[in-house]
Amino acid sequence: MNSSRKKKSNMIVQDKIYYIISYILLIIVFIIVAYPLYFVVIASVSEPNAINNGEVIMRIKGFNTIGYETILKSKTIWTGYRNSLLYMGIGTIINLVITLPAAYALSRKNLIGRKIIMLMFTLTLFFRGGLVPTYLLVRKLHLYNTFWVMILISALSVYNLIIAKTFFQTTVSQEIIDAAKIDGCSETRCFVSVILPVSKAIIAVIGLFYAVGHWNSYFNALIFLRDQELFPLQLVLKNILLKTNAIIALMPQTSREAIEEQQKIAQSLKYGVIIVASLPILMIYPFVQKYFVQGVMIGSVKG
Repeated sequence: MNSSRKKKSNMIVQDKIYYIISYILLIIVFIIVAYPLYFVVIASVSEPNAINNGEVIMRIKGFNTIGYETILKSKTIWTGYRNSLLYMGIGTIINLVITLPAAYALSRKNLIGRKIIMLMFTLTLFFRGGLVPTYLLVRKLHLYNTFWVMILISALSVYNLIIAKTFFQTTVSQEIIDAAKIDGCSETRCFVSVILPVSKAIIAVIGLFYAVGHWNSYFNALIFLRDQELFPLQLVLKNILLKTNAIIALMPQTSREAIEEQQKIAQSLKYGVIIVASLPILMIYPFVQKYFVQGVMIGSVKG
C-alpha cells in the first residue's frame, strides 16, 4: 500500500513539474511571437527619434500619427485596398471551386487513372516552367496587365489539393456516399449536399491559406501588371516606401530640417505599413481559428 501511494504521489509531482515547465515554455514562445507585433503597433504611433534611440521598448514614446496620416491620405492606398480585397475574395472563391471538387474526385478509389493524374499534379511541385515561359504564356493568353492574371495564375495550389484530398480520404467514409446514392443523389448532388456540409474544417483551412496567399501576393503583380490602377496593396505600399526613400536620398544636404522631417515620415511609414497590410488577415483569423486547427490536424496527421 505504501509503495503504491508513494508511486502515485511521485506521478502527481512529476505531472506538476511537467505542466509547470510546459506553461513556462509556452509563455516564452508566446512572448517571442507576440512581442514583435506589439512593438510594431507601439512603434507605429511613437516618435521616430525615440525609436532610433532605442527608447521604445514596452510603451509608446511621444504619440505620433504622421505615418498613418500619410498612408490614409494617399488615394493609391485605397485603390490598392480595393484591388487586394477583390483579388482575395474572387480569387479564394475560384480556388475553392477548383480545389475541392478536384480533391474529392482524386480521393475516390473508383476514379479511373487516379494515380496517374495525382502523379502529374505532384510533379508540378518539383518541376516548374520558370518565369520566362510563364511570362510568355501570359502574354499569349492576353492576360498581361489585366485583372484576371492575378487570379487565374494561382487558381490551384497542389499543396492545398493534397491536404483536401487527404481530408476527404480520412474523414468521408464510402458508406455515407453509398447511402446518398441509394437515396437518389447524383455525384454532383452528393458532393454539394452531403460532402461539403461536413467539410467546414478543410474549407476554412485551405480558404485561409488561399486568402493569405492572395493578400500577400506582390511578385506576380510586379511582373504581370503595369497599370497602377490594378496594383494590389502590397505593391502600392512597397512603391510608397521606395518613393519616400528616393526623395530623401535626392534632397540637397542643406535642407537638414526637411530631411529630418522626411526621415520621420519614412520611419513611421515602415511600421504603419505593416499594420495596414496585416489588419484584414488578423481580423479574419479569429473566426476560422477552430476550423483551422481541426482541419490541419485531420488533413496532415492522419494522412
